[in-house]
Amino acid sequence: MKFDRNTVIGFVILAALFFGYFYYTNQEQSAYRKQKAREQFVADSIRNANTPPVDTLAQKIDSARADTMKRIASAGSFRDAANGTEQLVYTENEYLKLTFTSKGGQVKRVELKDFKGQDSNLLQLAATDFDRLGYTINTATNQTAQTADLYFTGIDSAKNADGSKSIWFKLKSSDSTASSSITHKFTIKPKDYMIDFNVELVGADKLLTQGSMNLSWQYAAAQQESDIDFEKQNTQVGFVKDGSFDYYTVGNRSSKDFDESVKWVGVRQRFFFTSLIAKDNFTNGKMEWTVPPDSAKILVRSTANMKVQLPVASTSNTGFSIYYGPSDYHILKKYDLNLEKLVNLGQGMYAFVRPLNRFVILPIFDFMRNLSGTSLGLAIALLTLFIRLLISPLTYSSYLSGAKMKALRPEIAKLKDKFGEDKQAISMEQMKLFREAGVNPLGGCIPALLQIPIFFALFSFFNSEVSLRGAEFLWANDLSAYDAPIKFGFNIPLLGDHLSLFNVTAAATSFLISVYSMSMTPDQNNPVMKYLPYIFPVFLLFFFNKLPSALTWYYTVSNVVTLALQFVIQNYIIDHDKILAKIQENRKKPKTKSKWQERMEQMQDQQKKMKEMQQKNKR
Repeated sequence: MKFDRNTVIGFVILAALFFGYFYYTNQEQSAYRKQKAREQFVADSIRNANTPPVDTLAQKIDSARADTMKRIASAGSFRDAANGTEQLVYTENEYLKLTFTSKGGQVKRVELKDFKGQDSNLLQLAATDFDRLGYTINTATNQTAQTADLYFTGIDSAKNADGSKSIWFKLKSSDSTASSSITHKFTIKPKDYMIDFNVELVGADKLLTQGSMNLSWQYAAAQQESDIDFEKQNTQVGFVKDGSFDYYTVGNRSSKDFDESVKWVGVRQRFFFTSLIAKDNFTNGKMEWTVPPDSAKILVRSTANMKVQLPVASTSNTGFSIYYGPSDYHILKKYDLNLEKLVNLGQGMYAFVRPLNRFVILPIFDFMRNLSGTSLGLAIALLTLFIRLLISPLTYSSYLSGAKMKALRPEIAKLKDKFGEDKQAISMEQMKLFREAGVNPLGGCIPALLQIPIFFALFSFFNSEVSLRGAEFLWANDLSAYDAPIKFGFNIPLLGDHLSLFNVTAAATSFLISVYSMSMTPDQNNPVMKYLPYIFPVFLLFFFNKLPSALTWYYTVSNVVTLALQFVIQNYIIDHDKILAKIQENRKKPKTKSKWQERMEQMQDQQKKMKEMQQKNKR
């Protein structure tokens, strides 16, 4: 037992080093941030000290006058639209409340009726000063302007026969000799998160150079969830180019050039998605984005400069669609534009679980949600029961293997008494015993390994299922976020500033499973295998503490079901006398060794001989 005790001490030292490393790293990062803040403060102080005082009021007046003159000059034949009074137009459907502005003839703010923001008001998208949509037009010889900076004066609206609503913004040339005009038409359909945006250009051959429309779309994804770090990790830029979908997590890259035809570009921020779709495709372009500091409460600011090629004619039309809404797989899929591929049902290294989520988890969850009514916590429990029923053959196989191993415990104990501390000899004899009895020592592990893809699938699913957002269950206020009934008021390395109660129940039930399982298996010679089942639940306590409570609730229910199944199967279904009889019957049968078994025994024999020779040399 000396080796086992030393191993345990080693584990304790490693754990202490592990926690010490993360604590030290956290302290170093905190000190670094404070140092950078001090340096910035000093730099700002020096810069301000060296800056001569100015008359701020006069400066503002001069700056405003200069900006006005510059806008009028660049507006050319549209000089009357360079300055004006912003007019707002409001409309809505069953899902959206939209605010349009005459400045640029564009969307100013979008509110989602079925979702609440952190301030408990309707959740808003595209509502920052950064958000804008426009394109470059020729206003005079060697003069250009952005439509987003011009004030559209002709405003009209109508209700269409199909129940949709249309809003027009019209901009006419100020030059009476010119006949150029621009019309932006927005169509809002009933029960739809997608709005249509049509552009009509009269005098397009003059407004555009060679029919090339250079469109600029700026979008800022504002923070919508309580944990901004986790939301940033789940924020992505997506697009369909040349018919193929692709995406980037915003922290891993900052730009993307498009040389091929592009159908749409968009930004997904965990539960919400905004996308600009070109009905006739963008011919090329570039998308750039930056990730502001957390204090800005903005996840990413993206700018897409995309080109649309129009016919060189006096009058041209082109159409776009803009999606403002939830990142919901079912909603996005109905548009048949591959928008749903940005929903994280399995991406990157976890892409292998996407089919499992699409064809198994998602349909079952939808069915259980309809069955349970408004309680999504109950729906998750029913989903858990269904999954456990689905894998019950594997579970029974695992417990049957455990029962066989338990039946062999007396004989394994005799081997240990016989060979003492010679662990290599004990291992060789155990393998022979297992082969004679017809027992696979890995029979209990393989079924457990096959359940890993299910866990990864649910990890992706619960992180992306928008219906969980804001759903209350027991003490959890939001199943899409961690539950935090216990707050420390200070930060603990790896754990955070809170303790999730569902995380505690998941770790506790995992520990009970480990205790029960180890009582059913023979004593392990390998100290790692002996103590790992007890260490694993402790690690869960740290790794699961910031995960969505939907996932830790699922894990808790799954563990309770496992404990119940273990007790019932071991005590009422498996007949241990029959297992012993079967083992004795297997021993009487002639055995044929596989090539793997032969090589393993040869290797063990060689190791034993080498060990004996080393012992003789020492003597």
